[in-house]
Parts: sequence; C-alpha cells; structure tokens
Amino acid sequence: MKCLRRRDKLKTGAKSAYVKIALVTETFPPEVNGVAMTLHRLAAGLAAAGHQLEVVRPRQKSADRDKPEKPSKEFLVPGLPLPGYAGLQFGLPAYFTLRRHWAVNRPEVVHIATEGPLGLSALWAARALGVTATSSFHTNFHAYSKHYGVGLFKSLGFAYLRWFHNQTACTFVPSADLVETLTAAGFCNLRLLGRGVDTVLFAPTRRDEALRAEWGAGPDTPVALCIGRLAAEKNLPLVVETWTALRARQPDLRLVLVGDGPLRRQLQARHPEIHFAGVRLGENLARHYASGDLFLFPSSTETFGNVVTEALASGLIAVAYDYAAGRTHIREGENGFLAPYNAPRGFQAAALRALESRDQWPTLRAAARQTAQGISWDPIIARFADTLEAARAASARLPILLRTS
Repeated sequence: MKCLRRRDKLKTGAKSAYVKIALVTETFPPEVNGVAMTLHRLAAGLAAAGHQLEVVRPRQKSADRDKPEKPSKEFLVPGLPLPGYAGLQFGLPAYFTLRRHWAVNRPEVVHIATEGPLGLSALWAARALGVTATSSFHTNFHAYSKHYGVGLFKSLGFAYLRWFHNQTACTFVPSADLVETLTAAGFCNLRLLGRGVDTVLFAPTRRDEALRAEWGAGPDTPVALCIGRLAAEKNLPLVVETWTALRARQPDLRLVLVGDGPLRRQLQARHPEIHFAGVRLGENLARHYASGDLFLFPSSTETFGNVVTEALASGLIAVAYDYAAGRTHIREGENGFLAPYNAPRGFQAAALRALESRDQWPTLRAAARQTAQGISWDPIIARFADTLEAARAASARLPILLRTS
C-alpha cells in the first residue's frame, strides 16, 4: 500500500510555539498501565512547558476522587469496562458531544492516543471542524486478540488500525523496529518518539533489605522480578518456566510478581511459592524494582515496554526479547541480556546467561544505570510538541478540501 494522502512534509527542528492541544485517550491514571503512565508524563510535560492542554477521557467513577494531581484540564465522557480486562475502560461514541465542545473550545491539534470508539469519534469530530488530528500507536490490540479468544479478528483489527492512523497527519511510534514493521504494513506518516525514564524515582539507592526479607530473601539471595499486568498477553507462563529452569542451577532463587490482573488468582493458586506483591505505585514501586536482581520480561506484544527502562534505571539485570525497548536500550552481556524475538527457549537461555554472570553483576548493574541516565523525558516531550505544531502548520497550508477529505 502506497502512502499518498499527505504531500506536505512536516518541517520540524525549531522550538515550537505554544499549542492548544486536546489529548484523547481511553486510559489515564488512576488506571495502571504503560500507556496511561506515558500519557500522564506527556501531559504533565506539555503543561509544564506552557502548552494549553485538555485531556479527553472516560469518566472513571469513584476512582476519579483518588486520582493524582491533574496536569491539565479534563473533559470527561461516558465509558464502560473493557471486557476481559478488569480495571480498564473504553470510551463510548461521543462524536456530537466532542463536536459541540470543540466548536466552543477549539483546539489547534487533536492528538488521539487510542483507537476505540472515543478515539474514532474524536477523529471524525476533528475532521468535521477542520482541526488537525494526529495519533500515536501505543498498544498492539491486534496482537492481543489471540490471547482473548478472538484470533480470527486479528487481520480485520490490523486493517482498522492502519485505516485509522492513516487518516491522521502523523502517527507517533515508540521504537525504530515498530516503525519498520508498520511502514511495511502500509502505515503512513510515522514519527519515531521514544520513551524516557525517571531516574530520580527509579534508582538503585531505593534497595530495601527489609522488603527483601518479606520476600524470604536474605542479603545474598538472588531475586527475579516481573512487573506488569498479570494478563495473558504478558507471557507469564514463560516467566514461571524460566524461573523453574533457573532454580535447577540456583535453588534459592526467589520470584516476585508485581502487579495485578485477570491471571493473578489462577497463578497464585498454582504457585504459592511465588511472592505476589500486587499493584505498587510511585516510590513503593521504585523500592520493589531496586530490591530485585534479575528482571524477566518475556512479553512479545509490546509497542515499547516502559518497565524495561525502569528496570535499567533501578540497576537490575534485564532479560528481554530483542525488539522494542529491549532492542533500543539493552546491549547483550554489557547492561542486560537479549533473546531472539518470541523464542521461548532462547529467552530461557538468555536468563541462564544472566544468572551465570553473577560475578559480573556489579558491572552490569552500573552499566544498566548509566544507560538509563541517558534516557530523559525532556527532549522527547519537546520533540512531541514541535511535531504537533509542525502538523498544525502543514494542515493550515493545505486547501480546505484536502484538509477535510
């Protein structure tokens, strides 16, 4: 498929003017997932830089009363729980609501972070009003489909995602390998926008021996961590299999799972010897990271994987597949270990290499931390704002018929 729709290249590089932005998303804190946390960081950074920002998202009922400090104005719309994914919601169609709202409170750019009913409504409303729309590709929903009994819809879902993103001025993608994959699949106007990491929050100095004692680990007991949603797409059986294989070499190796999700009850019943820490946030989460040793991340459905950079910042020895955040930031045998993509035996072999390199752990930890210290959010947020302004300016130069076609 050729990309014919946009003939005007986005000229970026100069410092962007302040932009009035509507950020549309179907997930946002207090929901706990990588997309929500990334968008919260972008929103806070844009607001701090002086841009006018309004977050459009589903109302989260009682959870909104416990929401962290808001980085921006919010416009709440109705939503419903996402089937099979407790704790997450999708926004209901809101075309007329958004069109009326933006006719009065007109943004310069509508940035759409999720492709559900709310995102589609936002796309149509922006086009109807002649407002520039951009998007970002955060979640491989088409890849998730096989884990939730709807594998037959994978190709249909991918076609929808391609159509959706190709209607926008540009689509932000978090890793170079995903840019290549999506370009080959017919996605147009892609812009690489990586992810930063908070190296003040996530740091080796937060290691806590009292917490490790709660896990049944002494000062010299190795601990493997896996942090994230306890859900099918995270490939948790491979975490357990890998830990079991490693214990043949290191019988006292502990495994701690941090997070919650639909698989927790089943896993906890089958593996009472594993420590389930539940959801942890902020400094508590950072303390859990820093108190581990190995970080096992065998997910093969990520668009990036923020937990990898958080593990590196915490001085953990990360084991991941060679794609997304792993490919971007892990150097085999220097600051972590990589396995060929989606190769379970290769992942176990990489984890074994990590375990057998225990005499080198201090050097590996230091290298991981040094890598993370070079991954700042500030230039990422500035580049995001600059590209939004460039998209707005490019759309303004197009004839009206092309802008709304």
